[in-house]
Amino acid sequence: MTPDNPSRRSRRKEVLRELGLGPLWRARAPMGPSAAQDTIAPAFPADAIAGRVAAIRSMDWSELEASVAACTACGLCRSRTHTVFGVGDRRADWLCVGEGPGAEEDARGEPFVGPSGRLLDNMLAAVGLMRGRGVYIANIVKCRPPGNRNPAPDEMEQCAPYLARQIELIQPRLIVTLGRIAAQNLLHTDASIASLRGRLHRHAGIPVIVTYHPAYLLRTLADKAKVWEDLCFARSTMQDLMPAG
Repeated sequence: MTPDNPSRRSRRKEVLRELGLGPLWRARAPMGPSAAQDTIAPAFPADAIAGRVAAIRSMDWSELEASVAACTACGLCRSRTHTVFGVGDRRADWLCVGEGPGAEEDARGEPFVGPSGRLLDNMLAAVGLMRGRGVYIANIVKCRPPGNRNPAPDEMEQCAPYLARQIELIQPRLIVTLGRIAAQNLLHTDASIASLRGRLHRHAGIPVIVTYHPAYLLRTLADKAKVWEDLCFARSTMQDLMPAG
């Protein structure tokens, strides 16, 4: 048997990290003296991870939606009411990506409903769009994090193949990230929104524009002017991306 050398192991970890699938082993906090033997527990073997990603990448829309609805890859499945797959035009030029469902989204199974959803609809209208026409709306994670906390890294890792497949199926011309979590996740950075705004980024070769999350704007009205700037930038960018004629 060929020994597994350090450089090979390092490359394998790098590939898994790039796929958003994280470490092969994860530390588990002990629950008591008898749990010491479980301090290190296996997550998913490398071949199982690769197989799951390959399966998801071959799915059509109906298969993908069914897979999300039945997903138990992370602990969020235990507290959800509904998975929140996404909504909109599946051949859209625009893709809006938020971080994760809130309480109303979890109850209804649709992203961006309630006050933040109404504000997002107004934001879309400002650039001539409406929900269900010319735009698709999705999230980094498909299940609600309890208490509306930020998604944990392992939760985002397990959902990453689903969003990646949605992007492959939609083939949007432009992605607009809504909020810090979405921007940092898609752009693989820990930079602030303030430093990412006003510039064109790329994810999987697709142009990306960063702006604030509608829920943040409901708490910080002064930054609505900044979002208008971002939307104008997005609109002019899309005009440049559209074929002539």
